[in-house]
Amino acid sequence: MKLERLPDRTPVKLTISVSPELKSALDDYAAVYRDTYGTEEPITHLIPQMLTSFIASDRVFVKGRAALKGGQRADA
Repeated sequence: MKLERLPDRTPVKLTISVSPELKSALDDYAAVYRDTYGTEEPITHLIPQMLTSFIASDRVFVKGRAALKGGQRADA
């Protein structure tokens, strides 16, 4: 098959504590998202997408992770 086997997509639940300031910013982010797209999404649905986007855009992390997966040191 041309399509590779799909990866495990079983969600993993994490519980975190955030500062009141971050909670307020996340609530505001959800409000701006609602105003932008016309649909309300809970922050618990937005946060995973925000983290995915952030991690994918971090070039140092992407390079370091590739080195880890390849068994090489990132500074080598």
